[in-house]
Amino acid sequence: MIPVPMHAQVWLSAGVTDMRKGFASLAAQSEQTMQANPFTGHMFVFRGRRGDLIKIIWWDGQGACLFSKRLEKGRFVWPSAKEGKIALTPAQLAMLLEGIDWRLPQRTWRPLMAG
Repeated sequence: MIPVPMHAQVWLSAGVTDMRKGFASLAAQSEQTMQANPFTGHMFVFRGRRGDLIKIIWWDGQGACLFSKRLEKGRFVWPSAKEGKIALTPAQLAMLLEGIDWRLPQRTWRPLMAG
């Protein structure tokens, strides 16, 4: 699991991204299209055209981190917007990384009364 610091925000880049890009190119894309500074400690998530690969860039204060994950089956759930950014909670990021639809999570059963 990717460590998500308490103060970090998670930003999802709408649309598709060229997955051949590394940290420098993705950082430039986050500045240009998402209007955000990639060196603030926030996490920026990008998805490729096929939808089975995501990359996350994060500046941890000491250096640049680039995480990637490819699903063997299925696709990562992504918003239909073509540009911009979407804020995620760390819990939504965890669901995204597991291949779960983070937009409409299914709640577990809750008891109606105690005892």
